Amino acid sequence: MRDSEPVLTRSALLVLCACVLVAQAMVAAVNLLIPQLAASALHPTPGQLVWAVDAYVIVFAALLIPAGALGDRYGRKGALLAGLALFAAGGAVSALATAPAALIAGRGLCGAGAALITPATMSVLVHLSPPEHRGRALATWTLAVGLGGLAGNVGGGLAGEYLTWRALFWSVVPLGALLAVAVARAVPRTPARSEASVDPFGALLLAGALIAVVYGIVEGPSYGWTSTAVLAAFGAGAGLFAAFTGHALRAAHPLLDPRIFASRKLRAGALGIGAGFFGLFSLFFVNAQYLQYAKGFSPARTGLAIIPLTIGMAVVPKLGARLAERTGPRLPVGAGLGLIAAGLLLVSTADAGTPYPVYACHLLVLSIGTGLCAPTLTLTVVAELPAHQAGLGSGLNTAAREIGAALGVAVVGTVLASRFHGDPHDPAQVGAFTDAMGVALRTVACVLLLAAVAVVVGYRNTGHERRGAA
Repeated sequence: MRDSEPVLTRSALLVLCACVLVAQAMVAAVNLLIPQLAASALHPTPGQLVWAVDAYVIVFAALLIPAGALGDRYGRKGALLAGLALFAAGGAVSALATAPAALIAGRGLCGAGAALITPATMSVLVHLSPPEHRGRALATWTLAVGLGGLAGNVGGGLAGEYLTWRALFWSVVPLGALLAVAVARAVPRTPARSEASVDPFGALLLAGALIAVVYGIVEGPSYGWTSTAVLAAFGAGAGLFAAFTGHALRAAHPLLDPRIFASRKLRAGALGIGAGFFGLFSLFFVNAQYLQYAKGFSPARTGLAIIPLTIGMAVVPKLGARLAERTGPRLPVGAGLGLIAAGLLLVSTADAGTPYPVYACHLLVLSIGTGLCAPTLTLTVVAELPAHQAGLGSGLNTAAREIGAALGVAVVGTVLASRFHGDPHDPAQVGAFTDAMGVALRTVACVLLLAAVAVVVGYRNTGHERRGAA
């Protein structure tokens, strides 16, 4: 009976969302500190700077699914507290770094902590929410994810202008401690399932495959997509995925049974999540460059200038969840992904003469699209797995998001680099930069529209369209 089980209180929901917001913020914050890190006493090479950004993303994406399974097996609250401890420890290691290798190691440790935090927060939320309220609770969680990216941009910009990069990493330590106290007090324990599979060998194969693939995506623009290193990474990823699939099909209790992808809805949901963040992070990649190079904004003003993206993400997710309950998922998903693409096409028209209020309206269109589709897509992936595998479903959901984000950065960065070879700091070359940015964003928008069609077709149903979150 639910009345004898722990329920999702408002304070628990706020604490869970705060945890995922902080974890997501550290993905974006470091991007605005790259100039300061490059000029620091660490003297990092360009390659080491890339790894200072990407170590977090690669470790985060690679460990999400195994970390979600660990939470299901040994307890989600314990996984969340362990993740916060790792996250704070990683921040301290980065803040104390006297060499680039230590900075990169600290970033990787933060990524491992985030991999425990993110699926644990969603799986606790799913376990504590009754089915009729689950869609709206996930809409709030999705809002926190979106706000995390924006908070990272704002925090990184303010730290870049008024503080130091070490101050940003030191801030993670008290934040992690405060959140751990809040989790201990506000979040109830959910039942652990001793029979839930962790499958160490399968986890190793899957983590290795994801590391290889994400590495290839991240390094493709730098090394070239046909370089030996990138092709070897994709080859290793394909081989490890094949080995994982063979192992999982034979294992009695696999980490992730590949047969779950027989569900057309799950495939559509995962593709939709990846496509949405593919578009969103392609914008994040060019936004800071456009505002600083073309508009002459300072780092702090650049971080604050993306705040219009919060409006749609704050207001629209619950509307999207209600719309899905009333009409089924295809309308909010199709309209949301279409609006993200439309927002990218509008941003692609921006140049040095575009007034900021007009640019802000373009961001608002993209923001509304994200808020409209993200809760339904997230709920789809979670709902297609049994309740006892909520952590695994959350890991799968977030892995799709991170891979989509990495692809968005890779594609927009590759197209931009192929069409612009100058110095964007040079005022005489700003026009060439914004032209190349426009082509890159239009390319991303076209890919996103194709993915949106595939997602909407995948949601074609046999009579369950109107059941919504139930």
